[in-house]
Amino acid sequence: MNKPSGSKLLAAAALLGAFLASSPALAAPRVYVTVAPPAPIVEVRVTAPSGRHVWVDGYHRWDGRGYVWVPGRWDLPPRAGHVWVPGHWAHHRVHGHYWVEGHWRRG
Repeated sequence: MNKPSGSKLLAAAALLGAFLASSPALAAPRVYVTVAPPAPIVEVRVTAPSGRHVWVDGYHRWDGRGYVWVPGRWDLPPRAGHVWVPGHWAHHRVHGHYWVEGHWRRG
């Protein structure tokens, strides 16, 4: 019986990981809020800790009873060439508002 090579096992593991990461069953459930979020708060940015740091804007988070402000912060990209895609509140015409999480993507 032939044993699978290391590269075949690695490829199979990567494929399984991609499938599981994209699976709707594993995604966090979307929480809808019927009250529109307030306007973002204008924050004063302190000096960046380094030239590599990227500003991540603050946002209003829903805590189950109301909106709570999460302050912005300086953050480092996970890898060179990545850019921050800000989170935002989106609106579904039937269910209300829902949060779309910010994330890093390859620039």
